[in-house]
Formats: sequence, C-alpha cells, structure tokens
Amino acid sequence: MTYTIRILFVCHGNICRSPMAEFVMKDLVRRRNLENRYEIASAATSREELGNPVYPPARRKLAEKGIACAGHRARQMTKDDYDDYDLIVCMDRNNIRNALRITGGDSQQKIVLLLDYADRAGEEVADPWYTGDFDATWDDIVSGCEGLLKHFCRSGPFFMEATKNNKTLSFNPKQTSKKSKNIDQTFVFETHVNIFRGHHRLWGVFEAGIPVEFLVAYEAA
Repeated sequence: MTYTIRILFVCHGNICRSPMAEFVMKDLVRRRNLENRYEIASAATSREELGNPVYPPARRKLAEKGIACAGHRARQMTKDDYDDYDLIVCMDRNNIRNALRITGGDSQQKIVLLLDYADRAGEEVADPWYTGDFDATWDDIVSGCEGLLKHFCRSGPFFMEATKNNKTLSFNPKQTSKKSKNIDQTFVFETHVNIFRGHHRLWGVFEAGIPVEFLVAYEAA
C-alpha cells in the first residue's frame, strides 16, 4: 500500500502566488510521471478573493510557460487543512502568521516557507499584486518548487505501519535521525514517536519521489 504526499500552497488571496506554485508543482510532478503520488492544492489566508480565478497576469505567465490553470477558484484555508495536508507551504511570513491563526498552531511542524527549499532560508516570494513583477515571482516559485520536489526525492517520506502490543506508533519527519539500525534485515530509522496525519509513518531516503511502504519490525522503547 502506498500513500499520497499532500501539499498545500498558501498565500494571501489565492489568485497569484499560491496558484502559480500549485500549477508549477503539478507540472513538475506530471513530467516525472508521479501524478498519482502527489495531491497538490492551494488556498488563501484571507477571504478577499474567494471564488475568483487566477489573476490574469499570473495566468498569462503560466500560459507563457505552457501551464494551464483553468478551473481554479480561490478558497480560504481551513483548520481541517492542517490535518489533511502533509506540508503547508507559505509564500511569506505574513502568510505563516495568518496560517497559524487559522490552524491554532503548528505542533507537527508542517508550516514552512517555499524559498526555504531553494537554499534561501527565511526569504519570501514577493507579492506581484504589489510589485507587478511576475517574472521575479515566477523565478522564485520555480526555484522553490524544484527544491521542494528534490527534497522529497532525496529525503522525503516513505511510509510504514507498525504495531507493538496493539499500540500504534507513528513518526515525526522533522525529528528523523540519520542513525539507523537493522532489525530482521529491515532498515529502521531511530526517531521519536509523534502523531502525523493519522497514519503510522517513517520518513527516510527513497528514490524518484515515490513513497514506498516498508514492512518493519519496530521495538518500542
């Protein structure tokens, strides 16, 4: 059994940056034949643009690169999105603050900045609604999305289920250690127990961005 990696891109209005990131990421995944392994969407932290399509200059920039965005309608992020998605990727720190207000916190360390994945920790994707520079926004989003996909391909999630004396175990991806041990010829990462999206998962290295299920023998501490 395999699981889908669920990514939600977030910006203020969900008509420029976050839908651009959504459709860029979908295109990257499609070109690697991984569409059935990823669920990708976007949302706003505000209600200002609810129901509106992608902003025309953003739509033109996507079309210029051969990427369609038909059918998109802006929606606001909800508290349930925190449980429904594995990663909530924001464009700037204001988005993070507003996302935290909606979710009530980030106990599972899911809320991140896109450009953190482009080796530009702490930097923000400027809002082209104000700058008018959709070329710069495009470059930032492509760089971040490519880095995000590389992150999953290099160290992203593979999934497993483990039970010990009818007690379910799950694992926090942010706390996975590089240390490991071999149990019954199974590679098991040492990590601490934490609830993560209702599944029992162990994160580690895998190939081609494809989540793979492993049968493991895990001895609870």
